[in-house]
Amino acid sequence: MSIASVDTVPPVADDLPAPVLLTVEEAARCLRIGRTTCFALIRSGELESLLIGGLRRVPADEPAAYLARRRAEQRAA
Repeated sequence: MSIASVDTVPPVADDLPAPVLLTVEEAARCLRIGRTTCFALIRSGELESLLIGGLRRVPADEPAAYLARRRAEQRAA
């Protein structure tokens, strides 16, 4: 399966622009992992996130970038 075939951004209405930031739950769904695991990746620094006010957000391109890094690591091993 290629990275392009993974839904990296949740679907939005046709008249709305693609989201720039995802909630942790949306990022977890993109990666097909649980919310707790997603928070663990954020805590460890493996998945980039931002704190905006009191809200944790993940850049929309970060799930695909995380997968690319993991795939490169596994190929190198």
